[in-house]
Amino acid sequence: MTQPTEIRRARALRPRALDLYSCAGAAGTGYQRAGFEVDGCDIADRPNYPFPYHRGDALEYLAHLIATGEIRRYAFVHASPPCQDKCALTVGTNRSRGWGGTHVDLVAPTRDLPDKTGLPCVIEQPNGRARIRKDLPLCGEMFGLGVIRHRNFELGGWTAARPAHVPHRGRVRGYRHGAYYDGPYVAAYDNGGGKP
Repeated sequence: MTQPTEIRRARALRPRALDLYSCAGAAGTGYQRAGFEVDGCDIADRPNYPFPYHRGDALEYLAHLIATGEIRRYAFVHASPPCQDKCALTVGTNRSRGWGGTHVDLVAPTRDLPDKTGLPCVIEQPNGRARIRKDLPLCGEMFGLGVIRHRNFELGGWTAARPAHVPHRGRVRGYRHGAYYDGPYVAAYDNGGGKP
């Protein structure tokens, strides 16, 4: 199993990443561990976000940074627009329960603005029907995690080699349609599946 390793750089030499739709800061933490200073932006109040943070509409904030030239302080833009409109969880049983029908698809407008920055960027979405290029699909199993969380990354202004997808070792532990299955993986469901 791999363990997170901080890349140590002199503070003044660390590039700065902009984390749009930052939520609680998981992506930002990954970038910080990779050696970036991170600033986040989310429309919701995020009192536990671990880095400098702007509360507001991510696209409006990015447009402001571009218009004022403040975008030049960043080396990289990460965006993970809300995924509820097209993610795998809104297909099938959850869709029939009414979940996911009211969410807005922000992938296309999110793609347009980072392209205007001239900076390398990433748009991240979970598996599903989101209209992004799957330039870099990643899975928790690739990193020795006990959680299978497939994520797709559309890369703008740069490329990366696709790592091999490691075969899964079994099922996700929990209830599916009233039957319990054991397996080496766990999953976080909030108020959804995984319950009898």
